[in-house]
Amino acid sequence: MSERVEGFASDGYDAIVVGAGVHGSSAAWRLAARGARVLHLEQFEAGHARGSSHGPTRMIRRAYPSDVWDGLVDRAYAAWDLLEAESGRELVTRTGGLYARPVGEEAAGLRGPDCEPVDFKRAAEIFPGLSLGPEFGAVFDPNAGVIDAAGSLTALADLARAHGVERHDGTPVLSFASDATGVTVRTPKGSAKAAHLVICAGPWTAGLLPEFTDVLRVIRIVNIHVASANEPLLAPPSLGSFSVDVPGIGLMYGIPAFDGKAVKVGLDLGPDDDPAASPAPVTAEERETLHALVRRFLPAADGPITEDLACRYTMAPRNRFAIGPLPTRPHVLVAAACSGHAFKFGPAIGEALADLVQGAPRPDLAFLQPSHMLRPV
Repeated sequence: MSERVEGFASDGYDAIVVGAGVHGSSAAWRLAARGARVLHLEQFEAGHARGSSHGPTRMIRRAYPSDVWDGLVDRAYAAWDLLEAESGRELVTRTGGLYARPVGEEAAGLRGPDCEPVDFKRAAEIFPGLSLGPEFGAVFDPNAGVIDAAGSLTALADLARAHGVERHDGTPVLSFASDATGVTVRTPKGSAKAAHLVICAGPWTAGLLPEFTDVLRVIRIVNIHVASANEPLLAPPSLGSFSVDVPGIGLMYGIPAFDGKAVKVGLDLGPDDDPAASPAPVTAEERETLHALVRRFLPAADGPITEDLACRYTMAPRNRFAIGPLPTRPHVLVAAACSGHAFKFGPAIGEALADLVQGAPRPDLAFLQPSHMLRPV
């Protein structure tokens, strides 16, 4: 290790990773595990609640609208297995999942390996805690489940540290410049140089990469947890992960009562939000909108709201991601993994970024090239 330079431990790194959500943390781990010298920068304090990776749980599923996703989904499940094995933590619990749409619209919904279309009667047999009604059909995904999101971030940070990642929280990137030899990043602690810069900045992506300003939209998302006098009916196996596309309202999604938490419900729709400000408290109107959906579709959730949470989705055209080097700056890679369905891919995206930094071909990611998002095809 060279002499300490301007607040950092080295005068040169193989990669600087920006952002300590699930994607940045996964990238830092996988790069360091391969022997790379990694500087990991996070603009806020560890465990902050201003982005998209905080909170206790997330959904994982094989069901996706197109088979173009199937390969990455397979890699995601394998990557979670690796993270569990390396960390010694159980992070993914298979519960099965039901994903419902109005009758006649099922073909526009989800499909995938081992998935089965079901009517509302069969759905009630699979998950007695979810009440759909004859106006809905669904897809059952037996491999869907729940991710321990908070435990995952802890596991990733611990593994990265064990592999020598140099992490600095409370260290925003003020600017960066790239040339033929690599990238120089300027921070309040000084400047650092690396062969590659990996930006996993979530809602702040456009602030670092202005070419994404007119492409990405940051929106506010609210979740609530609702208590029940009959908690077992809202926990596995009576309820797994689920979503219902409710006409005129939007996509309601949920996580069953799990690991001491009451059933969780959110709505995949919200107003524009400003990532420069802390998320505003959940309003009474937001709580009631979600509570009304709970009363309609989860009748056993007859208790009060026990907690609420606001977070941010970074929405992209066609709900796609952008993963890979920038078209005009190949030393700069981005994971603008967004649109509300990216946490499940976290360790797999980290592996992909490590591959791309080290020059390994990833033709399976061609449909997610940043050039497609910046110049939609």
